[in-house]
Amino acid sequence: MTPVLSVLVHNKPGVLNRITALFMRKGFNIQSLTVCITENPEISRMTIVMSDMDEAALEQVIKQLHKQIDVLKVTDLTDQAMVARELALIRVSSPIAERAVIHSLIEPFRANIVDVGRETVTVQVTGDAEKIDALIALLRPYGIRELARTGLTALPREAASSADPKRSGEAQVLHI
Repeated sequence: MTPVLSVLVHNKPGVLNRITALFMRKGFNIQSLTVCITENPEISRMTIVMSDMDEAALEQVIKQLHKQIDVLKVTDLTDQAMVARELALIRVSSPIAERAVIHSLIEPFRANIVDVGRETVTVQVTGDAEKIDALIALLRPYGIRELARTGLTALPREAASSADPKRSGEAQVLHI
């Protein structure tokens, strides 16, 4: 199982360092980490995706997070319905003669060209990791010059509170 945690923390200097140090001390690997201010400027949301681990290890991580002074709330999204996205910016070699081909490749992915240079274009795509990986694989033969990915950011779906996703035994993820 690949755990996904949503952690609300005080928006103060040093909090990110203390949280990541906790993972380091316990020997747990973070696959991706996104942090941003919430609707309340005093609170930040961390979306933490960890490497595969068993339920006992995940429970240990959650208990350790709850012990942190700056942690306000920990939500395990692993088995919940959630809205999840990742963003990627991909700079691709693209002489003028090939730009129409690049555009036709990215169109089914709902990706956009957000910057055009003399020899390159920069493509922006959002979605789940599989969608982004597929687009990267299609663009690789054209020559990827640079690549930046945000990692996953997620919120639980509102409808998740009315149904018990653990009963179904399957996470429901909405990817648009």
